[in-house]
Amino acid sequence: MSERGKLKLGALIHGVGGSISGWRHPDIQADASVSIEFYTEQARKAEEGKFDLLFIADGLYINEKSIPHFLNRFEPLTLLSALAAVTTRIGLVGTVSTSYSEPFTVARQFASLDHISHGRGGWNLVTTPLENTALNYNKTIEEHPDHAKRYRIASEYIQVTKGLWDSWEDDAFIRDKESGKFFEPSKMHQLNHKGEFFSVQGPLNIARSKQGRPVIFQAGSSEDGKNLAAKDADAIFTGHPTLEEAQKFYQDVKNRASAFGRNPDDIVILPGIAPIIGATDEAAENKYQELANLVSVEKALDYLGRYFDHHDFTQYDVDAPFPDLGDIGKNSFRSTTDRIKQEAKEKHLTLRQVALNESTPRTPFIGTPEKVADLMQQWFEEKGADGFIFASSVPNALNDFVLHVVPILQQRGIYRTEYEADTLRGNLGLPFPENRYAKEKIKQ
Repeated sequence: MSERGKLKLGALIHGVGGSISGWRHPDIQADASVSIEFYTEQARKAEEGKFDLLFIADGLYINEKSIPHFLNRFEPLTLLSALAAVTTRIGLVGTVSTSYSEPFTVARQFASLDHISHGRGGWNLVTTPLENTALNYNKTIEEHPDHAKRYRIASEYIQVTKGLWDSWEDDAFIRDKESGKFFEPSKMHQLNHKGEFFSVQGPLNIARSKQGRPVIFQAGSSEDGKNLAAKDADAIFTGHPTLEEAQKFYQDVKNRASAFGRNPDDIVILPGIAPIIGATDEAAENKYQELANLVSVEKALDYLGRYFDHHDFTQYDVDAPFPDLGDIGKNSFRSTTDRIKQEAKEKHLTLRQVALNESTPRTPFIGTPEKVADLMQQWFEEKGADGFIFASSVPNALNDFVLHVVPILQQRGIYRTEYEADTLRGNLGLPFPENRYAKEKIKQ
């Protein structure tokens, strides 16, 4: 198997975790979400395991019902810049919204991270589903763009950002002290973009990086999200409960990429998984139950509500069938809310069951190291994934995974034993993006 064809891994570092009550576990560091020491330790452990990248998620609106990690956490680019100084090969991917930021600023920030890390930067592009985010950005709630408009904004946004990253050809900065020529003027380019949502002249005030430009991730799984990813993203962070659903998504996106004239191998699909590993299946199950037992029904309802525009689920009978919510949630986490509604209807679930299932989802990746490795290999070889984004769901999960599962994957020849490159793009097996202006000169 070629190095490019081997399984890829990312590590979602999420402080006290994505659970609403997991922070209460005696073995979880209660202030992990704002502990640089914790993040440094996790980053180094992932790099020890030869992971391709670290992934830092983000959000822009909270209330009293938000999960603990969301209430008090680091801003991604600040954190990743710090982690760049204590790592050497692992990629550094952070989340920034296209609905609540400006392309010039974001292009500059990620280009800076890319230079600081010597070509290991990546941008996870999100459109921000929560409507109340507008209240934090000098906008009224009516101004929060609907789902379709958010993706139109994102599509134009990404074109502007890519254009700004091409402001300078790769050899533009001469820095010739003898002649006094710092750069070659013919290799500096204004973008002069004027579109539906943005007007940006350029050029960007930082050069292209060692890997050309930051790697672009996209995390939406709606129709609009899949189209945007297939057209413009280098990698997709997605999530599926079964191999069959993962395979369907995988083939769909690869086909869309081909339809856009892209090589489908130039887009890496990485489902999120949260393995729970034990010496025996029973030991792993006990770890899951320890976490699940920390969640009350009231907290589970709060957790569920955030997917549906912070809808108040306490107004319903928790032991009655999951309520008909109509269009509630259609402008938020659309792919997630559609899945929840469909599963509840097909499986005849009560509100209590849905809330508890969502607050502590049962992962199929649970059991002995061999069982987890088997399932990962199956998803990889049967085209459900090009790799995975690992998320810690129980204490010491990343350490257990690196210590017990990574060696099995390496022994089977489907995962690297050493990094192939010193850039994120290189390790993911993605092609170097040529500067558009240099490319045109070659054609001429």
